[in-house]
Amino acid sequence: MRTDRKYLALILVGSLLLYACAYIVLPEEVEQMRSRASGNWTAVATGVGKSDAGNLHIDITIRNETGDWSAMHAVEDKPAVLTTGSGSTNCDTVFVGTGGHRLAPGFQMRGYTGGTKAEPQIQPLYVECPYAEVTPGSKLAMDIVYYTGELNYFDQEANKVEAKLEIDLSQVTTDLVYPVAQSVEGLILPSDAEIPAINDNVLTLVNAERTDEGLQFTWRNYNPTKYPLRVHIGTPPVIGEDGIIYGVFEIMDLVSPPITPAGESMDWTTAVAVPQDVTGFYILLSVESRQQRLYVNYAIDISDK
Repeated sequence: MRTDRKYLALILVGSLLLYACAYIVLPEEVEQMRSRASGNWTAVATGVGKSDAGNLHIDITIRNETGDWSAMHAVEDKPAVLTTGSGSTNCDTVFVGTGGHRLAPGFQMRGYTGGTKAEPQIQPLYVECPYAEVTPGSKLAMDIVYYTGELNYFDQEANKVEAKLEIDLSQVTTDLVYPVAQSVEGLILPSDAEIPAINDNVLTLVNAERTDEGLQFTWRNYNPTKYPLRVHIGTPPVIGEDGIIYGVFEIMDLVSPPITPAGESMDWTTAVAVPQDVTGFYILLSVESRQQRLYVNYAIDISDK
């Protein structure tokens, strides 16, 4: 009798686990990206010259070839290493990364918005090496950390990868097209796409327009449930044809959108400062989805703005 009860308990536990797993079902496109997430970040040099102080200055473009959405940064307080025919040099000035943002797979970038929301500043990606010269066969290497997939506020170290980024300095690439380096089927959504959110809510970009300061977006959330809810998306950044991510990174739930009443829709706006002469933008949208403080990423095409 005790044995039968033990088996019954195991069956009940197994059933509960099965239902729990069935509840957290990834969208098909996210599952496809995860199956492709076996690559790495890559980089190329887009300029080699001298800084005002006379140091070797190397402009860099990074490309997300992980197969999934990913945030990346060079390991802090660790120099890049320049290797030439005459030996190795430590390069302590290293600005390489996505500025905290997750970049879409197949996209490439050359800068991001750093600083604070009150005092933002554009941070180009580069490395500087003191008293160094590039010779044929020179290479630059640095340790990096990157994170793939959605952002889980409660486990921000999830899907962490430590890797090495190597750049061949014998070739300087000057003809890159930003931000899409390699097209990923089904990744980029049209501006009127209906995006799934937490608790079966549906998020839509109603309007995107130019302002004197940059871009303003009007979002609409539809709440089909019987309870008032809100969907966090923060202040979504954009990346344009100049390869720079505009918008200071912050965790999405630091910005509270209005509460959507049960069975109704609610509109609100976000804005991001961008130069008037830059076009070809894509919104890098992170939407609270499937559970609280879990953010799934979407690329929205607003390149006509």
